[in-house]
Amino acid sequence: MARNNNFNFMVVIESRKKKTLTNFRKASSLLAKITKMVEDDHYCIEVMQQNLAVIGLLRSAHEMLMENHLNTCFKSAMSTKNEINKKKMTEEILKVTKLFNK
Repeated sequence: MARNNNFNFMVVIESRKKKTLTNFRKASSLLAKITKMVEDDHYCIEVMQQNLAVIGLLRSAHEMLMENHLNTCFKSAMSTKNEINKKKMTEEILKVTKLFNK
């Protein structure tokens, strides 16, 4: 999770990390199930319900990652006097938020 730039202070709270990884693993497992369901011509609504479950897991994981980022990396960047890093960090948050909301 660490980045190779000026923001190398990513610290993930262990319990949050476990929950996020659990969501990613469940989503991965469900995606395999959905692929099989489509291959086996399952009823569309059943496939869509499973797809929505994956979307929910990924949204939840994203929210946990964002919360962690705001409480660690972003908070640290904002407490410095480096205005360039502050601006970059803010731009990153806005970019990711826009992507999330598409």
